[in-house]
Amino acid sequence: MKFEWKKDIPRIVVICLAAIIMAANIKIFVRTGDLFPGGATGLTILIQRVCLLYFDVEVPYTLVNLLLNAIPVYIGFRFIGKKFTLYSCLMIVLTSTLTDLLPSVAITYDTLLISIFGGMINGFGMSLVLRMGATTGGTDFISIYLSEKNGVDSFNLILGLNAVILAVAGLLFGWDRALYSIIYQFASTQMLHMLYKKYQRQTLFIVTNHPMQVCQTINEISNHGATILDGLGSYDSQERNLVYSVVSSAESKRVIAAVKKVDPHAFINAVRTEQLSGRFYHKPEE
Repeated sequence: MKFEWKKDIPRIVVICLAAIIMAANIKIFVRTGDLFPGGATGLTILIQRVCLLYFDVEVPYTLVNLLLNAIPVYIGFRFIGKKFTLYSCLMIVLTSTLTDLLPSVAITYDTLLISIFGGMINGFGMSLVLRMGATTGGTDFISIYLSEKNGVDSFNLILGLNAVILAVAGLLFGWDRALYSIIYQFASTQMLHMLYKKYQRQTLFIVTNHPMQVCQTINEISNHGATILDGLGSYDSQERNLVYSVVSSAESKRVIAAVKKVDPHAFINAVRTEQLSGRFYHKPEE
């Protein structure tokens, strides 16, 4: 695990910025709307409110959140990557501390607006952290672990894992807040899907006169292989080569741009891949 100044300093700066965004979002939107975001954050808020309501004890957010992240952090160190987990710990500690220190500010009291925009900001903050090779902790560790192990985009599973938290919150504090929290989580997940595409895949069908160079280009950029198929152009009855490959959505634009440089006349069709069975390379986290 080597520290690289040019690479890691910007990484730390962005993670710190994301921590400020996430903490401010909790104090401005989540607290104002009495929402339960899900994951470790939602469970932390739920425990805080239960302790305050039933035991008249105000438990610090930092203490509860750090305890809840203990097992996910272990999963990160054990199965994902040490540097990845260390930067995630930085994110978790900063977000937790700032949530306790920042004052609560209400921009709006409209719960629907809070749910939508708070969820979008949460998803934006999560995507920033993930793009920097870290996570916000909690269920994110579990989701990434499942994505790496099973090769699937498992972020939708977060909604399922949060069902228990929302059910308990609904029983204790009212179903309207639980239902608004579902809107918050949905908005967050959709924003995350839009901005972070590492575990989404695209199938590329490339008609080209330079199949070997195209295959080499795909391999150099994405470390994925390709298959060359023989075809016949129906318009001019000329033989054509079709290169078939599957790459991550995050790499797709780079691959297409590079293929166009190799063969400016290449015809490329990129299709979203819904399901894939077989070996698929994922760049391991540090």
